[in-house]
Amino acid sequence: MSELPYTRQEMMAIAAGRELRDGELAIFGVGLSMLAGYFAQAHHAPRLRSMTEGGVYGATPVGGLPWGIECNRLSANATSFTHALDALGFLVASGRCDVGIIGAAQVDKFGNVNTTGIWRDPLDAHYRPPDTRLTGAGGANDIACGAGRVVIMVSHEAKRFAERVDYISSPGYLEGGNARARHGFVGGGPSAIVTTLGVLRPEPDSKEFVLTGYYPFSSVAEIQAHTGWALRVAADVQEIAPPSPAELAALRRVDVTGALRKPAKHGK
Repeated sequence: MSELPYTRQEMMAIAAGRELRDGELAIFGVGLSMLAGYFAQAHHAPRLRSMTEGGVYGATPVGGLPWGIECNRLSANATSFTHALDALGFLVASGRCDVGIIGAAQVDKFGNVNTTGIWRDPLDAHYRPPDTRLTGAGGANDIACGAGRVVIMVSHEAKRFAERVDYISSPGYLEGGNARARHGFVGGGPSAIVTTLGVLRPEPDSKEFVLTGYYPFSSVAEIQAHTGWALRVAADVQEIAPPSPAELAALRRVDVTGALRKPAKHGK
């Protein structure tokens, strides 16, 4: 295969950004989720109302990928500043936020996200420290519980796609079906898992995620081989359109330092 004019990370960011609609109130986590969200704002959703977990509202990043939720690359031209209590405790928890984008270290077939730790032996009723400590949930738990829908971004590696996550840091559909409704969540749950190889979406009833799209450089077989459960394939699975020149230009105006132009891991 000839070298592509974009990286897998850029394809993932653009595919995630395509999930956002003009005029929505959106909240982004740190890192790649910010680039996906602000790409959408720069390309097809100019009236997207964006905010961060820390309460920075209406910003357009300057100087590249923000290093945090309140850094000066965001604060330089923000419309307003509040704080996490307003962003997460008021707008998200009350159901006013249309969509959130979060990252994952580990995700399972029901869209539950683990960013807490990895355990060699499964946890029982008594918590114990993980064998590998991860970064933690930050505001992702609040977003997963309260946003109207959630887009999860994750590198597609078998070790990250588990039949069941070691620990639920941010809930998806729990054990599937109507579990979210039974537990009283305000938000609707994850609508897509966007990866470096393709896009997964939940089945309407079971809420198990199935493969609905693959990229021009990937395949159904490759994606299944790098998924830690028996990933099923939607009947209408299709190839996802590659980034257009306009999409790439918009993304790179946001990602001026080239954070996404480093090759991503996608296997093992």
